[in-house]
Amino acid sequence: MKILITGQHGQVSRHLQHSLADLGELCVLGRERLDLGQSGQILAAVRAERPDLIVNAAAHTAVDQAESEPDLAHALNATAPGLLAEAAAELGVPLIHYSTDYVFDGRKPAPYTEQDAPNPLSVYGTSKLAGEQAIQAVGGQHLILRTSWVYSLQGRNFLLTMHKLLQEREELRVVADQIGAPTWAGSIAHSTRQLIERWRDGQAGEWGVYHLTAQGETSWFGFAQAIGAQLAAQGKPCARLEPIPTSAYPTPATRPLNSRLDCSRLAQQWGVSQPDWHDALLECLAAQRQA
Repeated sequence: MKILITGQHGQVSRHLQHSLADLGELCVLGRERLDLGQSGQILAAVRAERPDLIVNAAAHTAVDQAESEPDLAHALNATAPGLLAEAAAELGVPLIHYSTDYVFDGRKPAPYTEQDAPNPLSVYGTSKLAGEQAIQAVGGQHLILRTSWVYSLQGRNFLLTMHKLLQEREELRVVADQIGAPTWAGSIAHSTRQLIERWRDGQAGEWGVYHLTAQGETSWFGFAQAIGAQLAAQGKPCARLEPIPTSAYPTPATRPLNSRLDCSRLAQQWGVSQPDWHDALLECLAAQRQA
């Protein structure tokens, strides 16, 4: 089996390259080989490789930066996924694509299901929703996996930012009224492998949109507390944490207050589920200590 992965250095892509390595031949197309911002390259690149499966792990994920560069965000998050879907349909192969909790406005008091109507509040969320719609318009075999609050030991993310700031400062103010599920990129890659194996073995569920996040919920403040607790357990310095409302930490992009996603449909259809967010965090940090 030949698996084409778009993106090379992103959090999810790095873990995919490790998790999928023994499933077949991996063709990883980073920006040097395929610039998804150049739409004319996409169909030709996929046709040249003729993969058995496409996993789109590339995206414009700088949420605040997207507010000032909407054209680039749309090119990477909307136009490119649609063209990848066209290429996959042309070859008759599945496409796995990652989306986000930011397609919702966060006003629902309960976790969002796949049947809830999206209403993004930001350029990033709007562009990601347009990418979902572009894939759905093409049809074919596809999985759109909405995840949330992705972190890892590489790149730029909340875990690494907190790990640094908690050791540098005496006090740190963190937003406490946004609720969601921190989701380790390693868990996303492992779940993706499980989905590919189900498809390969003729046990695929329905194609379409699914939610894929860690189990449980917390706030950014609670996530920071968990990171700080691990630092303290290692005898490292740790700042005092102060909870604040979103209104006290303005950002260019508006975030949904409720980012909780109901992931039960993926478990029912495909038999795939994620660990609890806190357990996954411990697994991620254990990998750091072993490295």
